[in-house]
Amino acid sequence: MSDYLLEEQELSAAKIYRLFSGSICPRPIAWVSTLDDRGNANLAPFSFFNVVSVNPPVLGFSPLLDGDANPKDTIRNLEQVGECVVHISGEGLVQEMNATSAGLEHGDDEFIHAGLEKVAMAGVSVPRVAGAPVAFGCRLREIIRFGDQPLAGNLVLAEVVSIHVDDAVWDGRHVSVEGLRPLGRMAGNDYARCSDLFEVERPASGSSLTRDERGR
Repeated sequence: MSDYLLEEQELSAAKIYRLFSGSICPRPIAWVSTLDDRGNANLAPFSFFNVVSVNPPVLGFSPLLDGDANPKDTIRNLEQVGECVVHISGEGLVQEMNATSAGLEHGDDEFIHAGLEKVAMAGVSVPRVAGAPVAFGCRLREIIRFGDQPLAGNLVLAEVVSIHVDDAVWDGRHVSVEGLRPLGRMAGNDYARCSDLFEVERPASGSSLTRDERGR
């Protein structure tokens, strides 16, 4: 067993990244499309991602600065056009999603690179991926920056203003795991399927829903 007090025993950012990515998993993946002020589209996956609020509906994802402390195009674009679409791709688009993580030149279009069709997303100017089963059109609320050093995070808080969902995935109450085939990000090149589920009944007092809502 090892214990680390970081103010006394500094670990490198690279070591902490490997520990985070290998132990905080599986992580959901935000597949985010944005536009710059010239209308060039960008599409990239981020696994530092989750729900941060339901009412109002807000999603959070955190693109890191790269090893040279440069921001991702996603952050640059959000500073210019404060809108994005956050997709949940499922296993059916994992190869295309992975292709959009390539380090293309600034202004190059990952939709084209990955052979993906753009379609309009209600409520925002940013296009969505035509085949993605779930997509959330969002407006930027805030970007919280944690510094300008390599691997510093830029926490994007994006408020959902529109939703696209495949009827085969959501019936208005329940999401079909079989229909969505969700993926989780592990360390390195690894992903996890959500196909081996087990149930642990949650105490009623631990639910975030009202008693009436739990009974529906």
